[in-house]
Amino acid sequence: MKNYNDSDYALNKYSTDIVYRFSDGIMTVTLADYLTENPGKTEADFYVLKELSDAIYQKQNRDDYRRTWKDIPLYGLDGTTACAAPSPEDEVIEKPERKMNDLRRRELAGQALDTLTEVQRRRYLLYAANGLTTREIAEKEGVGQRTVMDSIQWAEKKIKKFLSGTKK
Repeated sequence: MKNYNDSDYALNKYSTDIVYRFSDGIMTVTLADYLTENPGKTEADFYVLKELSDAIYQKQNRDDYRRTWKDIPLYGLDGTTACAAPSPEDEVIEKPERKMNDLRRRELAGQALDTLTEVQRRRYLLYAANGLTTREIAEKEGVGQRTVMDSIQWAEKKIKKFLSGTKK
């Protein structure tokens, strides 16, 4: 039989009673106690509660395991970058830089889209931004699917060519 002191889940699971552990002690609810305090209830109701209690303890046990199994001792963090969050100083310093990078990316994306023909731009945006399939775009525009695919491929080539020229 399992050691009941290992976890609340084991304590509850391997007992015929519903078990609650508090900081100052353990309380059990037996079938007889339950039926005495709840005259309108049956044995089946008790066992439903017992299963629910087991499920709650099991979920809690699994969640605790998932949260802690990757824990790293503090002495192992010396000189590493395994910290959970960057320091506030780094955040303050990097925030304007990230904002500028985002603005630059948006500007480049707009310029890249400007190199496309009106049809290529419309089809590319319907495909890439709106998530439509080439078949849906073809049906919407009344053209063949191959025409739409070719148009999107040419648009992607133009965008790649533009972006490769801007990285220099």
